[in-house]
Amino acid sequence: MDFKKTIMNSGLEIKKENIILNELMNKYTTFKIGGPAECLIKINNINELKEVLKFAEKNKINITIIGNGSNLLVTDKGIKGIVLLNRLEDIQIKDNENNIELTVKSGTKMSIIARKCLEQNITGFEELSGIPGTIGGAVIMNAGAHGKEMKNIVKTVKCIDYQGNEYEFSNGELKFEYRNSKLKHKKYIITEVNLILNKGNETEIKNKMGEYKKYRKEKQPIEYPSAGSTFKRGEDYITAKLIDEAGLKGYKIGGAEISKKHSGFIINTGNATANDVLELVQYVKKEINLKFNKNIELEIEIIGEK
Repeated sequence: MDFKKTIMNSGLEIKKENIILNELMNKYTTFKIGGPAECLIKINNINELKEVLKFAEKNKINITIIGNGSNLLVTDKGIKGIVLLNRLEDIQIKDNENNIELTVKSGTKMSIIARKCLEQNITGFEELSGIPGTIGGAVIMNAGAHGKEMKNIVKTVKCIDYQGNEYEFSNGELKFEYRNSKLKHKKYIITEVNLILNKGNETEIKNKMGEYKKYRKEKQPIEYPSAGSTFKRGEDYITAKLIDEAGLKGYKIGGAEISKKHSGFIINTGNATANDVLELVQYVKKEINLKFNKNIELEIEIIGEK
């Protein structure tokens, strides 16, 4: 199949500037790392999403969907097929007698939801306000911070599968676990999330968000590109503490470094490649296993050709 010709003659009703061939993925990940996507398509509504899914199924083209690219490492060889950049963005607010319901499109950034909550005096989202991704990605991995996870505020989630069929799942059906949910198995694409929050006090909300922002700035290496926390916490240990104790803080391979500020983060010091990061990950895993007999796991997701 002539991939370029197939895409260019697809007849997709999507603006030409939103279909880009051989686009470098380092522009779309917070790690600032990644080879080319064979085709990147920016999706702004459900109809466009369904149209691309139908086209991809008909032509047997692989689909990869990303949001803000904040928990991803894209390999240096890039991604075959179509990468869908989720730009489904909207927030609807319903004031019930006992709570506040937010209905949020999946490509909406967590920071935008936090801002809306502050504007509308809505509490319950403060702990999650600094998570650097979209709500769709946050739900998939049950993202959390400061003792709160997405499972604590999600009521329902609307999804479609890769054949365009629509579904709605309740909180219980999502099988939330630590940094995991049933949606991580890539059978569904989230389109909309329904959250249950509460009416709050503007000053208290602002103070809490400010406190968490200050903590993040002081404790995390946000001045460098990264994919967030690189390794999962263990059941009976804190992975960053083991990395510290192993003397690996500041250890570097190429442009990838174990952050001197927080050992749970691998950062891009300038020109890191995905291969630099992967080599560093393997080195850290091996050292932690040798010194502590622990098999640490990645929190970030690796996508692309190996």
